[in-house]
Amino acid sequence: MPYKAKEIERKYYNIGDVAAMFNVATSLIRYWETEFDNIAPRKNTKGNRLYTLKDIESIRQVYHLVKEKGYTLQGAKEYIRTHKSQGTNTPQQVAVEKLKTIKSFLEELHRKL
Repeated sequence: MPYKAKEIERKYYNIGDVAAMFNVATSLIRYWETEFDNIAPRKNTKGNRLYTLKDIESIRQVYHLVKEKGYTLQGAKEYIRTHKSQGTNTPQQVAVEKLKTIKSFLEELHRKL
């Protein structure tokens, strides 16, 4: 995955920085902004987009679903809408919950041995 959390230190990032994080064209970031309501960067007085960590996380989620998992845009929108209503917003949160379940199972198994 091209996005690394430790790269993030500033409050705002321009579109070039964000595109570089995901190794995609700036036009793709702008397109996703029109397609996904959860990507809504601020704009400065010149009209330049200013992305926050929350915006970058939303882009990361879209990137993961579309580029890594192969979802269509409509499928990604439905996934985000469905998991948002369930209180689970990111694939990492889903993975963490699964890992916690596995850990509990293994601890219980260990106690029985």
